[in-house]
Amino acid sequence: MTVTTYDSLRERLEQTIAAAPTHHAAMTAAVQLLKDQVPAYSWVGIYLLEGQELVLGPFLGKPSPHTRIQLNAGICGAAATEKATIIVDDVDADPRYLACSLETRSEIVVPIMRGDAVLGEIDIDSDQKAAFGGADRDLLEATAAALAKRFPTS
Repeated sequence: MTVTTYDSLRERLEQTIAAAPTHHAAMTAAVQLLKDQVPAYSWVGIYLLEGQELVLGPFLGKPSPHTRIQLNAGICGAAATEKATIIVDDVDADPRYLACSLETRSEIVVPIMRGDAVLGEIDIDSDQKAAFGGADRDLLEATAAALAKRFPTS
């Protein structure tokens, strides 16, 4: 996907997320758009932070055995704990990786944050090694920021 296409997709995601009637509908729409529009994204999901666990929300792709992930486990747990995007070019070379699919070769996890608080995260797997670069990071961080605005305040 070209940068221009990523820019167009980012705008479409931001508009779709803003127009969704609920934060759950916004998450579901974002997952659908990302999975449909970026061929390298073989699994797209959102985990929500509940206490000390990440709980799987909307996703598209093969069913995951990891519907609940402790904050001290996996790349998802690391991204939430570090409050930072993590890109793994080769999941077989990262001991933190929690295997979901034998086909998965790379992963990107982007926290959804409001201020300093982690609300959840976008988790994307690819069947290609080193599938994620700066354009993916920018797209997904913008998507996470748009989603954060839709979460209820408590």
